[in-house]
Amino acid sequence: MNKSFAIEAKAFYSKSFDQVKFINKGIFLINEDGFIEEIYEKSHAAYDEIRQKLLEDGKLRVLADDEYILPGFIDLHNHAPQWPQAGTALDSPLEVWLGKYTFPLESKYRDLEFANMVYRDLVKETLKFGTTTAMYFSSVDRAPSTLLAQICGTLGQRGLVGKVVMDDPTANPDYCRDKSAKDAIEESRLFIDEVLAIKDTYKQKVYPVITPRFIPSCSDEALEGLGELAKTYKDIHIQSHVSESDWEHGYAIERYGIHDATALDKFGLINERTILAHACHLSEEDMKLLAERGASIAHSPISNAYFANAVLPVKTCQENGLNVGLATDISGGYSPSMYTAIRQAVISSRMLNDGVDPALASDKRGRKDSSITLNRAFYLATAGGGKALKLPIGKLEKGYAFDIQILKIDEAIPHFYEELSDIDVLHKLLLLSESSNIKEVYIQGERVK
Repeated sequence: MNKSFAIEAKAFYSKSFDQVKFINKGIFLINEDGFIEEIYEKSHAAYDEIRQKLLEDGKLRVLADDEYILPGFIDLHNHAPQWPQAGTALDSPLEVWLGKYTFPLESKYRDLEFANMVYRDLVKETLKFGTTTAMYFSSVDRAPSTLLAQICGTLGQRGLVGKVVMDDPTANPDYCRDKSAKDAIEESRLFIDEVLAIKDTYKQKVYPVITPRFIPSCSDEALEGLGELAKTYKDIHIQSHVSESDWEHGYAIERYGIHDATALDKFGLINERTILAHACHLSEEDMKLLAERGASIAHSPISNAYFANAVLPVKTCQENGLNVGLATDISGGYSPSMYTAIRQAVISSRMLNDGVDPALASDKRGRKDSSITLNRAFYLATAGGGKALKLPIGKLEKGYAFDIQILKIDEAIPHFYEELSDIDVLHKLLLLSESSNIKEVYIQGERVK
């Protein structure tokens, strides 16, 4: 499209963790760069005049009464190479799942034809579910990692991509690791430069990410080197896993005598552009440290249910000033849909709140005041992700990128009477929508679905 235009529609978005705003018919003016230039709500004194002028100029599209705009979703943690094994062996122990399925699969991406086929399919699938920005772990190899960034760019998705570092020969199979710490650092540097060279080729941009897989897979030398890269490339994002499970949390304590959040910080890998997946076993001191550094958590509720041995206490993170976004975590999370992640985030928080062991008295069973509402899960999937990435995305406000999904109520969403509140409609959209309800997706003002 690459020109200014306007859409009149009803819309929902999160202003904050606790507040959802409903726009009951508003006009969104989108500039040539794909940002929201202005929003006029029906209460604006000149609304009718502005509307008529846009109609006369042929610039206004009017959505139907059963169509709604939501911000595009922001998936903060997705293992792109694992897409072919989504839904596979999730009843296995993590070490079996990794050794038997994941690492052999991730080694296949040296075949760039295979990488191209899988990555194109994954990006298209996530776009179909309204994911406008995604943060990806790629594989240990540089060429397919750069290819993934190019595919995101070409298909119109805002992609943040990391070449995974896993160099420790005692922890990683020979067929799926960096040759050495020195090689891992150099390949990461070259990858960063390759992606920076194409970053602005795409209107929505693509971004390189410094990506130590997690502490158990990396040598101290590699972690130190990546910390130095983070100092050299000050605006580059960093991603890793932190305190995901009893095993990972305990591993860092055994290796360093401190939690892995503190260890990553000592290596210079925690700053305001750091996104850490899972975090279920963080202490409140860990949360405060990460909050002080401006880092964020990628809440992965589906994979946490399978592998994390715990539920992330989202409200406790927020109370300690630690920002949280949401993630699918393909393929520890089986679904590419952020709608599924939103639903599971609420379910998991309720289970944490109420407890799960019926043998215990109700007042002993759960962690009280831990449940989150659907409104708050919506925030995690949108504004929380934008805050984590330090990008103007995730809200429908002036100056934000026009990353949106247009949903249409149909037979999948019962709508036979006037709902008691506007929020009732949002909740139906979030809980009942399938990809078929998402009629169109725009990223940076360009229609990609």
